[in-house]
Amino acid sequence: MPVGILGRKVGMTQIFTPEGRAVPVTVVEAGPCTVMQTKTLERDGYTSVQLGFGEKRENRTNKPLLGHFAKANAKPVSYLREFALEEGENLTVGQEIKADMFKEGEIVDVVGTSKGKGFAGAIKRHNFNRAAMSHGSMYHRRPGSLSGTDPARVFKGRRLPGHLGMERVTTRGLEVVRVDAERNLLLIKGSVPGSRGGMVLVKRTTKRVKQAK
Repeated sequence: MPVGILGRKVGMTQIFTPEGRAVPVTVVEAGPCTVMQTKTLERDGYTSVQLGFGEKRENRTNKPLLGHFAKANAKPVSYLREFALEEGENLTVGQEIKADMFKEGEIVDVVGTSKGKGFAGAIKRHNFNRAAMSHGSMYHRRPGSLSGTDPARVFKGRRLPGHLGMERVTTRGLEVVRVDAERNLLLIKGSVPGSRGGMVLVKRTTKRVKQAK
């Protein structure tokens, strides 16, 4: 199997454990994803698989992609992403990958695009401390001194006000609380990046997981 799957963030809710404890979860519609292309060590120098997810109208798809989908004998899809294959696995073009590739209790990483928040100041964007609000400081929420006479320029990478959000974000070490194989839903503990309806990647974690004693 591939190390991950494409999905869509549905929203957040809560479920209850048999002990009556409420657990906040994010519902992710994970798949079904179609294998659009496979890459092998002999032909491409590495092994991976390209998955497609989401329906897309044919008249909204350009000709190169239409040819790519026709080669895979598949309908146009909205998203294409490449995933590494687990050792010893071999998938074929046209095969479907569904949410049941994950098990309850498994630890995953979720990749998404964070919510865009427009232009923001340095305090909101970078967690700067503000200056005094009294005694005539007149420098309440400004970013601070940028440079002096030497070097008389602003260094690249300086943290300043600007566009906040709309960035690729990975949240690691989340637990799969429940798998609904019939509806291709994953219930993941906690929050994941992005807004409702946004595309996410759910992957087996690369973070070392502490084993329970």
